[in-house]
Amino acid sequence: MSKGTGECSNRAVAPNTHTFHLSIGECAVTLEDVALILGLPTDGLPVTGMTMSSFEALEAECLHQFGVALRKSDCRGSCIKLTWLRDLKENLHLTGEIGIQRYVKCHIMLLIGTILFGDKSGAGVHWKFLPLLREFGSIIQYSWGSACLAHLYRALCWASRVDCKEIDGPLTLLLGWAWIRLPYLSPVPREPRSFPLANMWRNWERGDRRYRYMKLADFRKAFDEFVWVAYAVDRMDPNIIPAEIYMHSVVWSATVPLVSFECIEWHATDRYRRQFGFIQGVPHEERNLDKAHGEVLTDPKNLNWAMAPTHYSWVMHWKNRYRHILSELPMPSQHPLDTYMHWYRGKFGNRLILSNLVGEENDEGNQDLD
Repeated sequence: MSKGTGECSNRAVAPNTHTFHLSIGECAVTLEDVALILGLPTDGLPVTGMTMSSFEALEAECLHQFGVALRKSDCRGSCIKLTWLRDLKENLHLTGEIGIQRYVKCHIMLLIGTILFGDKSGAGVHWKFLPLLREFGSIIQYSWGSACLAHLYRALCWASRVDCKEIDGPLTLLLGWAWIRLPYLSPVPREPRSFPLANMWRNWERGDRRYRYMKLADFRKAFDEFVWVAYAVDRMDPNIIPAEIYMHSVVWSATVPLVSFECIEWHATDRYRRQFGFIQGVPHEERNLDKAHGEVLTDPKNLNWAMAPTHYSWVMHWKNRYRHILSELPMPSQHPLDTYMHWYRGKFGNRLILSNLVGEENDEGNQDLD
């Protein structure tokens, strides 16, 4: 895979597009992948709002939602320790509607702190998400899928830096995407008719790997076998997908910002139209997210991110997402894919050639992968 232009270095993903560069073009994890791999709602309100650094506010929020006030020792800065949430979940009484709702909210916060928005510490979850759970019936109205994808894009951007040694974020989503789009990489599915699709590989073991005897040269050739339309009826039984997931499919191809509080990333679908069954043409220039890109919550910030000057326009862009859905391109005189590949190789050709040369050097000895 090849590297794009911008602040991040190495050969992983382009910083403002978060695309992987294969010899056959750009590809990426999309809202469609999030919806089907993790089963998250993708069409809805942006995941944003206030962040507050006051422990008293956090204490009051927990008392209101869980009926229990946590102690300062149960926090790490603005994060609630996962151990506190796990203990709370185990001791909740499921005897009435309030108890059940508290249990579900606790489970959601644990999912947010591990599978969906986990960090490298794996020890806590930022309490900024907790106010979004106040109205139990409204939880489903948020686009948790787009927020999750924003965090994956952010994690890929940081992981592509030379000085970064590990990656965090929703790695279940990344692995599921790789295993579905590049099937030769995947273990044998244990439960092929499961939904969300990530459950197909639940409890998989090292012995299930189909690629254990492949050579590096085989991998390089196999990248050209990327599955562009991975969820077509000839590849997956549509009956296992719940109707409420398909109801959100209208926004899966939208070229829009992805919003999660301070985190703003760009869903550059015009660069990988083939993943939605469209013809690929020359895409627009990379979108500059300006000061909104790279914003972090390393220090306490008392701020409403939905109204912040750096974020407001991107939040409004997401709210107008239906205006930015992909449609089929008019057919030019020359085949558009030829035009695209000419542009693509002209823009990234040197990096792709360098990547192949480095790979050939690494292939010397032709050792098997275990």
